[in-house]
Amino acid sequence: MHEYVWMRMFGALYDRVIGWSAHPRAPWFLGGLSFAESSFFPIPPDVLLAPMCVARPSAWWRLALLTTLASVVGGLFGYLLGALFLDLLTPWIEQMGYAPAMDKARIWFSEWGFWAMFLAGFSPIPYKAFTLTAGALGMPLIPFVLASLCGRGGRFFLVAWLMSRFGAAFEARLRPFMEWLGWGLVAVVGLAYVLMT
Repeated sequence: MHEYVWMRMFGALYDRVIGWSAHPRAPWFLGGLSFAESSFFPIPPDVLLAPMCVARPSAWWRLALLTTLASVVGGLFGYLLGALFLDLLTPWIEQMGYAPAMDKARIWFSEWGFWAMFLAGFSPIPYKAFTLTAGALGMPLIPFVLASLCGRGGRFFLVAWLMSRFGAAFEARLRPFMEWLGWGLVAVVGLAYVLMT
């Protein structure tokens, strides 16, 4: 019985996140998660933003704006950490598996500058690796903020609009496959880790 419950954990976690999304304080959770993810926390805010937009479709643009602004402020905190404490943070960065992403960030910054930050904000590449690297390399602050606003805003407004427009119908079809999707993601992450080490 316990093994069965453990194997069904992704569906339960999904249901819990959906429940959080309708909580009166959900915007506070979303803002906190968005801030933390930009500098040190591993879970992206999309996991809360998406179900919140399903639960509150008329508020999608306010939720996207909140996520974007909190994420950029968190990115500034990551920038500060990178500028002042990168040497102290290096063991943690390596332990969390972000060292390859930071190496990639250094290469991208040297080649593309502003556009590297924009792509990091929009793509699934860990944004925190780029905020820390931007601070460590002394990227000018105004381009950093503008690129972050454009990249993060583009991503979160797109996610929020899609979920508010199509999310309710999509969510009903997605729920039965959550266990397969969850364990599939674990397998992909594990395989990526093995290949990168």
